[in-house]
Amino acid sequence: LDWWHADRYCEQHFAQLLFEPQESEQASFSELLQSHHVRGSVWLNERDGVLHKLKWRRDHIVPVLVFGDKTDTKYVKVLSDFPALPAVTACAHLQWDTRTQEIATIFSYAVPAFINEFQLRGFVDEEGFVRFALIVHGHHSPYLPVFRADGQWHHFCVTWQQENGTWAIYADGKRRASASGLCAVGPSAPQAIYGQGTFIIGQDQDSLGGTFREKESFSGNITDLHIWQKVLGAEQIEKVRSCWVVEQDLVFGWSSDALEVESTIQEVTTQFLCPGPVEECRVFEVGSSGFSYASCLQSLPFICRYRKDAYWQLKKAQLESSHSLTNRVNMLAERTVIPENVFTSDVQDMNLSVALGALDVLTTVLREGETPVLESSDLLVVFQLLKQVSDVEVQEGEDLEMLEQLGQYYMEVTELILEEQNIETWSSVNEVIRGPMTVVELCNRMVSHLALLLSTGRTKITIQHRNVGLRRLMVKNMWFGYGSLQRCLSGAGSSAVFQDAAASEGGQKYLSTTVGTAVISSALLSDYQEISTSVRYHLQHSVQWVVISMCVLCFLLRVSPDAGGMWSTAGCSVVTSLLDSTACFCNHTTNFAVLLQVYEMQRTTKEELALQTLTFIGCGVSFCALMVTLILFLAVGVPKSERTTVHKNLIFALAAAEALLMFSELAKTNQVVCFMVTACLHLFFMAAFSWMLVEGLLLWSKVVAVNMSEDRRMKFYYVTGWGLPVVIVGVTLATSFNKYVADNRCWLNVQTNVIWAFVGPVLFILAVNTFVLCRVVMVTVSSARRRSKMLTPNSSLENQIGIQIWATAKPILVLLPVLGLTWVCGVLVHLSVIWAYVFIVLNSLQGLYIFLVYAIYNSEVRNAIQRMKDKKKA
Repeated sequence: LDWWHADRYCEQHFAQLLFEPQESEQASFSELLQSHHVRGSVWLNERDGVLHKLKWRRDHIVPVLVFGDKTDTKYVKVLSDFPALPAVTACAHLQWDTRTQEIATIFSYAVPAFINEFQLRGFVDEEGFVRFALIVHGHHSPYLPVFRADGQWHHFCVTWQQENGTWAIYADGKRRASASGLCAVGPSAPQAIYGQGTFIIGQDQDSLGGTFREKESFSGNITDLHIWQKVLGAEQIEKVRSCWVVEQDLVFGWSSDALEVESTIQEVTTQFLCPGPVEECRVFEVGSSGFSYASCLQSLPFICRYRKDAYWQLKKAQLESSHSLTNRVNMLAERTVIPENVFTSDVQDMNLSVALGALDVLTTVLREGETPVLESSDLLVVFQLLKQVSDVEVQEGEDLEMLEQLGQYYMEVTELILEEQNIETWSSVNEVIRGPMTVVELCNRMVSHLALLLSTGRTKITIQHRNVGLRRLMVKNMWFGYGSLQRCLSGAGSSAVFQDAAASEGGQKYLSTTVGTAVISSALLSDYQEISTSVRYHLQHSVQWVVISMCVLCFLLRVSPDAGGMWSTAGCSVVTSLLDSTACFCNHTTNFAVLLQVYEMQRTTKEELALQTLTFIGCGVSFCALMVTLILFLAVGVPKSERTTVHKNLIFALAAAEALLMFSELAKTNQVVCFMVTACLHLFFMAAFSWMLVEGLLLWSKVVAVNMSEDRRMKFYYVTGWGLPVVIVGVTLATSFNKYVADNRCWLNVQTNVIWAFVGPVLFILAVNTFVLCRVVMVTVSSARRRSKMLTPNSSLENQIGIQIWATAKPILVLLPVLGLTWVCGVLVHLSVIWAYVFIVLNSLQGLYIFLVYAIYNSEVRNAIQRMKDKKKA
């Protein structure tokens, strides 16, 4: 077979065309092939996947001009008015006559001012290459090799633009030559190609529209000439080469009606097979153990390669098969629609009528449901048939009603094989088919055929069968509902969905990571070819249980014949996330879904009420204690110092935050008030943590290192304690104003990235203060050990251990409330309700703890109170 049919044969038999053997295996592999009487070249697969499948190679019915021998009479005149061309591209397909090495003129464009205004000439050199030269305004580029003179069809494009006189020559999709400065006259800039000239194919004009010479005439065949008044890019040239017309800025399109053909030139209408993106395919040379390239249209031997696990699953399915579905389909169709053996069946080159008949019969059998659960072999043969149908070559002019009906049957068969009862069947052939997401790839192929249904009167097509459907406009969309594809993806052995994780016993129970929405596929079309673009989509969640915490991720599923598919977040991000839906943005088009990490609500109403009550009481006690502590610091005349100033700022920020927290429930009914309360809560809690960070920095400067004057330190502390929170809150409001507040309470929205404007800085501060505390404890213990040895050198071991334990415990007990380290318990809250109680007790009583440690047992405060008492007595 040719490369395209060989590749398709292997794919339809659940295999792949042979890949290049490893260097160490080439000799033994060559001997193995020779022992099986295989000689010459064998097709190899392309690892980089640059070759398109056969469906992209389409038949193109065009008029071909046959010039025959060189003469001074044969010519073709283009009947088109040409405008002035500051830029130009001319492309065509041609067969070069290899019998002569004389110069030949492919086309010439002449105006009164310049006979050689725009011209392309060529000849065959001694090495067997056709060399082209471009002429603009009478100025000649060098002759450069562009393709081999092999008598085959080749595609060429020449481009030129006025700016810098830049030109290029392309052959078979590749740029063969390019330069600048063509036709620059002295110091002046190049001029545009003049309009209203005469364009002749096959002859060099020595006068306007005439005076041809035999030795400069063209001999060979030419077709599909198009001219644009712009420079086409490489991608556009590749499309033109594959017979797609770029309509924008087209000056002349190939048509018999727009040509004046001299009578001796043959004009043949033929079915022209447009070249694919790559014409030469890689082959393995049996015997020489080397590699080379051959024309992809040659018929050569090939080998299909199976992965070992896939091969044994295929063999097992074949041996265990009862062939019930196959027999019923073939009996109803009165012919062999589905072969019994997936290994030995031939590739069927289906046309539209055959494909429609096959799917009609198969749909009828599956719809009747006499075989409610498909066997493994049944699923494989149905899948094989779907592959064959998706590769059908639909020609222009065929019955479009048949094409639409084929799409209806295709969607129905897809839905029927994805039914819930077939989950175990999918699992049994998972290594062969690589999971049900391969269905998405097949449907993506099928939907491309529907382009022929579009017209000015019908701008969109929708085909749907229950939970599976497709829609095509200039954007191609498919969807696989939660009820169909999701069931199969959740089946045992599926690689697309993560299995349920082990669940904790209390707090929240982690259930699973699962596909929580429909799976969709999207692609943008340009000239019936897919191009990638950014896309924003919104999907409804299908999770039926209570979700109290979700990790919502936008995922794309990459499908490949060998790997099946994998989930990836590459290029995708969450735009908005709600309990019932998620909006995502991806910078490309592909297959999309949303994965949810679902946690089950396990707290009872009594537990929730107890936690709320405990929070309110604790915050009330804490607020009162903080206010008393602040009053004592201000009223009793505690000596001013860095430490007391930092304490006062921390106490004020924390007191304000807890006061707002206690009464935030009352603000839920008013949206504006709730927004203001949320912003103030964010500000004061951030300020409280910032001053906790300052407490850590102050402690570090006193105990570990002193490297800044007191005045400069205080300025820095104020900027950190109040300036940093103001900046964080301001930036958050400016960037996330509309999604700042949660839906059901006056606090930051935890279902978007806004919550990280609080959690992120808090985690950083806790990490810094933890490091500071550890360092302080080390310094304190070291000092206590040295002091103990100096003061009581003969003390007992028990006494020394007791001194070191107290030296360790004292700074921890004293510093925990002001460094905020009790908030670390918040990380463990989702594990158990017990941790929720611990977290609330430790943090709601933080104010009381500060009052006891920094007021009641603070020697500076007690001394200040004593001085007040003594002063009153005096």
